[in-house]
Amino acid sequence: MANGGPVEHGYPHLDTVRASITALYKRLSYDTVHTFATSVAPADVAFADVDDLHLGAQRVAREMVRHYHLPDARMIVGFREMTHAAHVELAAGPEYFIELNDRFRTHRRDIGAALAHEVMHVCLHRLDLSFPGTRDTEILTDTAAAYLGAGWLLLDAYREDGASSQKLGYLTPEEFGYVLAKRALVFGEDPSVWFTSPQAYTAYTTGRELALRDGRQPPLTAAGWAGRRRYARDRRHAQDHRAPDRSGVSYTFAPDGRGPLRVSFPCPTCHQRIRVPVRGRVRARCTLCRTVLECDT
Repeated sequence: MANGGPVEHGYPHLDTVRASITALYKRLSYDTVHTFATSVAPADVAFADVDDLHLGAQRVAREMVRHYHLPDARMIVGFREMTHAAHVELAAGPEYFIELNDRFRTHRRDIGAALAHEVMHVCLHRLDLSFPGTRDTEILTDTAAAYLGAGWLLLDAYREDGASSQKLGYLTPEEFGYVLAKRALVFGEDPSVWFTSPQAYTAYTTGRELALRDGRQPPLTAAGWAGRRRYARDRRHAQDHRAPDRSGVSYTFAPDGRGPLRVSFPCPTCHQRIRVPVRGRVRARCTLCRTVLECDT
């Protein structure tokens, strides 16, 4: 939790974020991911200053349990002084103890954001889904919360001005914006209408630009002129059995035994790699997220 300190920006965790989206589709399946088509509604996690602190926190925790499809899990929420925003004890269940930073006693509007992250820890624990190392698992948790419809709360908790700053979660604001935009492209949902923080809206629009750029990379037909020219040059090098310059590109060329040259590239939706033959116009379908891709190889 950045509380008054510097907020990291940019995309330092982008590779792990993309790997997290792929892992979600692999572990949950296309059908299960699409059961999260509707995000948590602002009214369902609203928390007024006049609300009872503990009853209100329990109510929001129950909403996160419902949203993440954990009907047999019970969250017991308490408050104490700590360095981090929150902590959850990942036991066998069905009861899980969540501790929130005492700061949330007076910043109740952000309790939903903290619980979105902590209850997702429980969800991933039950799915037995994690990455090696605490840092990457925390990035996975933020990404999963955002992609499955509750992480917009984490981005909305980001506020920064000349005198103070606040950010929850391990992703940068722009990375949260990127994941939320990836979700929006799949489900047709615009989370920006729920933001109360102007900084969150700016981070979302910045992340959305990168998410849209994923769908404009060669060999996709939506690629721009410069990308197509670079791709054609690299393809000639590969056909001449010379190694193309791979810096700054996500596609790779490789022969398929005695068959034609093939190109491999990440799916712009789930980032699983797809291999198609180099033979001009090709329509490819990602077997993981079922996205149909128009390619010019």
